[in-house]
Amino acid sequence: MTAPPNGPLRHVVCVTWKAGTSATAVTALCEALAGLPTLIPEIQGYAFGSDLGLADTNADFAIVADFDDVTAWRRYQEHPEHQRVLAEHIRPNLESRAAVQIAR
Repeated sequence: MTAPPNGPLRHVVCVTWKAGTSATAVTALCEALAGLPTLIPEIQGYAFGSDLGLADTNADFAIVADFDDVTAWRRYQEHPEHQRVLAEHIRPNLESRAAVQIAR
């Protein structure tokens, strides 16, 4: 494991949905995620979306978020709106998750 960067970082999350997760649930998640950058000032860049289906082994959905530093990322992780999106939209449909934080 390397030491956390002192500067900007990128948080990348890939999720696989439980079988039967509806398109409506994914649309609701996208709407909730779209609002986070205006509610959480630590977010410097934000992209998300469903996999394009180009490879059978890919995850179903990805979220990429940019932050000025580790402290900003931790504030995002703990922010009540981020926690609400996790509780209401992600965890109920989540089969598996992988995440990394990389220097940018």
